[in-house]
Amino acid sequence: MRLLLVKMSSMGDIIHNMPLVHDIKQHYPEAIIDWVVEESFVELARLNPLVERIIPVAMRRWKKAIFSKNTWVEFLKFKKNLQTCRYDAILDTQGLIKSAVIAKLAHGISYGQNSNTARERLAGYLVRNSLDIPRNLHAITRNRLVGALALNYSTDDNSTHYDMQFNHELNPVLTDLLPKNCIMLFHSTARAAKHWPNECWIALGLYLNARGYALALPWGSATEKQRAESIANSLKDALVLPKLSIVQLAGLMRDTKACVGLDTGLTHIAVALNIPTLAIFTDTHLWQAGTKPSPQGCAITIGGKPDLPNVKASIDAFNQLMVMKHASSQPN
Repeated sequence: MRLLLVKMSSMGDIIHNMPLVHDIKQHYPEAIIDWVVEESFVELARLNPLVERIIPVAMRRWKKAIFSKNTWVEFLKFKKNLQTCRYDAILDTQGLIKSAVIAKLAHGISYGQNSNTARERLAGYLVRNSLDIPRNLHAITRNRLVGALALNYSTDDNSTHYDMQFNHELNPVLTDLLPKNCIMLFHSTARAAKHWPNECWIALGLYLNARGYALALPWGSATEKQRAESIANSLKDALVLPKLSIVQLAGLMRDTKACVGLDTGLTHIAVALNIPTLAIFTDTHLWQAGTKPSPQGCAITIGGKPDLPNVKASIDAFNQLMVMKHASSQPN
């Protein structure tokens, strides 16, 4: 059996699609799984050893130059690559017009959310077999249901597995970046409504400094770097990291004591890597995308639309997370 997954972006969505890969391999161990992913997330998807082939796509870049000859040359090359194999099933878990079009271009029977439940209504009409996937479910559960209904198996939503493996050897220069006893703060996200005020980050950071923790702040844009510097300058022991790739940051996360972050892809990566994680949600419902750690991990999500978590709630949750971490490290 050969299957194709279509979930191209974003970073968090890629992570939330990985339990579907685990489900498929549990029920069909012989299945060969390919995955269409936006070019900027290819290395992230490759951290899942259960995926056979990653097929890069550049929809985000192409739409900025749709009339360029080079865009259409690249698109035709992608289409040829996509149609190299015939698939027994094509699973579109993104529910967008662009993902449904790609599912339709691939050779095989496509499955996806119907017109009432897809994120874009037209996407439900483009897939061959439309499925009723309720909207009021966690993103991971919705992805897993697409596979369960399409491939005729049942799924246990109480157990979440990401199967991410980090086998890369980091550059020695990077391994020396983090101070000892470090916590990484994911302070920025693409959507402004998801931000937590800088003064809250600073107050939490001062508390963590007082507990003996050093802090590291990554960034991905000039605006995010400015925010990181603003927060770090008000703390006693905080490092603004150099600009790093997603995979480099994932490698560094493994050397931290914990991660604290917003509803952003880096937070979900930390959860998938079984790093103790506190997620601070300000504009997302917890039932939509709250952290779901694997049996080997521990994570807590606080806040959730429309509540803005205060500093005390974050401190209490962090202390609870450390208790959970200690308990999970004890022998049975």
